[in-house]
Amino acid sequence: MSVPSEYETILSEPRGHVRLLTLNRPDKLNAWNAQMESDFIDALNSASKDPAVRAIVVTGAGRAFCAGGDISAWSQDLTDGDQRRRPSPLLARDGSPEVPITLARSKPVIAAINGHAVGIGLTVTLACDIRIASDRAQFSARFVKVGLTPECGSTRYLPLVAGIGNALYMALTGHMIDAAEAKERGIIDRVVPHDSLIDEAMALAEEIASNPPAAVWFAKRLIHENANERDLRHVVTAEGFAIREARQQPDHAEAVKAFVEKRPPNFGG
Repeated sequence: MSVPSEYETILSEPRGHVRLLTLNRPDKLNAWNAQMESDFIDALNSASKDPAVRAIVVTGAGRAFCAGGDISAWSQDLTDGDQRRRPSPLLARDGSPEVPITLARSKPVIAAINGHAVGIGLTVTLACDIRIASDRAQFSARFVKVGLTPECGSTRYLPLVAGIGNALYMALTGHMIDAAEAKERGIIDRVVPHDSLIDEAMALAEEIASNPPAAVWFAKRLIHENANERDLRHVVTAEGFAIREARQQPDHAEAVKAFVEKRPPNFGG
């Protein structure tokens, strides 16, 4: 069941071995503010520390995934004659650095993008492990339109997932693109009919959750750490260490035993 009282801006719902997190400011199109950032980080950490949780799905309530930063609060940071932004408890920290860091160390996270993903609404999804979008979703790295720069780790993740050309196109134009174009540009992994979005995301999360938790974590960590690593010896050394660790896990022995006995494995985690 959902737990609306646990956070002000996030719904957290356990579904078996999957935790569904929903950005929950639908009247503001889930516009991002400091409270949402704090709630989101806490909800991710809570899910990752829960031994019953093996995968996480993130989506938005209402018509949008997240329509970007809460611009209505920004005016409170501006003074007459001085347009420089000043610190405010109403806003998230500059660049929201803890969001991509927390996502990188979390259990596998699937973004189920149900509508507009603009600004930080886009960059949060880039830091997730897999992105599935509704055919109604739209995307924009709109920072340039409001005189700001990409953040939340997106200057790493956007060229990593979409290539430098597509990253520059999105960052320099601020154009809004639909789900089909986002898929073509490599920004998302799959487009599905809107009404089946959560079912598709949950099915994928459950598939991930059915695998040995330690092996899943090692794979995620290795890919995040090695994606930009130029030293091949460092890559294979890290892989060798992870393989040795994985061999010591009970789930590896269970997988081998199940294969020999011609039965489905029972992974305890």
